[in-house]
Amino acid sequence: MSVHDRIDAEVSAGLEDFFARTGGPGGFNAIADLGERRVVYNRLQAELAAESPDDGTVTYQDLSAPGPAGAVPVRVYRPAAVTGTLPLVLFIHGGGMMLGSVETAHVAARRLTAAVQCVLVSVNYRLAPEHPDPAPVEDCYSALLWAAATTADLGADANRLAVYGPSAGGGLAAGVALLARDRGGPALVLQALIYPMLDDRNDTVSSHEIIDLGVWDRAANLEGWRCLLGDRVGTGGVSPYAAPARARDLRGLPPAYIDVGELDLFRDEDIAYASRLLQAGVPTELHVYAGGVHGGEAYAPEAALSTRVLGWRVDALRRALHG
Repeated sequence: MSVHDRIDAEVSAGLEDFFARTGGPGGFNAIADLGERRVVYNRLQAELAAESPDDGTVTYQDLSAPGPAGAVPVRVYRPAAVTGTLPLVLFIHGGGMMLGSVETAHVAARRLTAAVQCVLVSVNYRLAPEHPDPAPVEDCYSALLWAAATTADLGADANRLAVYGPSAGGGLAAGVALLARDRGGPALVLQALIYPMLDDRNDTVSSHEIIDLGVWDRAANLEGWRCLLGDRVGTGGVSPYAAPARARDLRGLPPAYIDVGELDLFRDEDIAYASRLLQAGVPTELHVYAGGVHGGEAYAPEAALSTRVLGWRVDALRRALHG
């Protein structure tokens, strides 16, 4: 059975709609020029956002955090009808280190805020290749420091902080957790790593297996890492804060939640990272779901598989943040 034939049927139907929206079966991977790809990505996300307009249940405001190269834009969300102090989630968007913004992540951030009942700080970190490593992870860590120092103003609890990110955002979230440990930064109650991008070496079985789905596959991943790291990709000069799979010691990190689809090229590196966290004594919850592809819940949000996966994520955050 081919990789395509193993995709969950409802998710597969959602992918076909995604390909139609992007103009062809190759999806974003068929757009060679990064600038053009960004335009298409932003347009598609704007279309999806228009189909899910704000309903008033969540409020938000655009602020800024001090960062290593000036202000780091952040968008802060809060449930509209809830008063009192809430836990805080630092939300780091995906996009392969090359794409995305607080705007493209707006619907996902809004929905997560409502589902978890938290203050959520979405980070508009600088993108590669214009801003290579360490710019993205340092921007995200700066946003965490600001959020932790500003909890009183945000109506948040400094003792209930979590970091959450999908794909590249998951890799950055893992990097932020490592930085917080190593620099004596804010204590985190959870690092929620959603099919995280962790390893620039691209030498696992799944990284070679997932090559032609039209979503995030090997060619796109190699490009993303080259944009972030340049000639350092795959060499000994890569920081574990950029590629957390490189970290030699995972002891003392916050509890982790990790999920990844069976047909995601990150499958093997995510399983390996979860295993190493467990071996280091870090409480870790891992879900590997059959028929799942990278970002499948975004392409087919109504699919039964998507409902299960999204439920696992919300449950993990609520247990960590609300007890």
